[in-house]
Amino acid sequence: MSRDEPVRPVNPLPPVVVALFLVVVGVEAAFSLAENGFIGGPGGIGWRSTAVQDYGFNRDLMQWMLANGTWPREHLSRFLSFAFVHGTFTHALFAGVMLLALGKFVGAVFAQWAVLVLFVTSAMAGALVFGLVPGTKPWLIGAFPGIYGLIGGFTYLMWLRLGQMGAQQFRAFSLIGVLLLVQLVFGVLFGSDGSWVAELAGFGWGFLVSFLLRPGGFARLRETLRHR
Repeated sequence: MSRDEPVRPVNPLPPVVVALFLVVVGVEAAFSLAENGFIGGPGGIGWRSTAVQDYGFNRDLMQWMLANGTWPREHLSRFLSFAFVHGTFTHALFAGVMLLALGKFVGAVFAQWAVLVLFVTSAMAGALVFGLVPGTKPWLIGAFPGIYGLIGGFTYLMWLRLGQMGAQQFRAFSLIGVLLLVQLVFGVLFGSDGSWVAELAGFGWGFLVSFLLRPGGFARLRETLRHR
């Protein structure tokens, strides 16, 4: 480090994480302002529900596409667009906070493109599994399946670190265990919309794909395949 270069007390947030956060916040800001009459006029009150209809992921719609073997582009886009539409201000607020916290940690190790791939593919994997599992409510919205993918990346990094320390690696799964317990309690008390299916799928995908997304992951896979 150069003597003249200032020492930063904390690592800056990865730009890709900031960009994802701004999209989440920007969309929610438009909905909240419209619902409070600041923009959009009388029709602004319905912007959120219209966005859910137009951009949310719908299990019944996916089943229709599977049954008919047709995949319209505007409906395929729902596999990702649902992640930027939230049901309430609080829903978006919690998503934004978790996105920043987990994105900062994972982004300190993973490349920018890897963080984006981790979030996007985890959201899509969550939607896919949600669409295949019956018995849940049809609509899926919110960034949490992608965020749980980041939790999967966080868990993978902790799993590696514990292994290097010679500690018990199952401890890396403590965070997801606590979150699932909280989900269970809230589901019992207030009912569940089944979004935990997408979140758990996002976590699982995020953990597995981190083996490839980590620095040098593709090279390690190539070497492994070559020796087989």
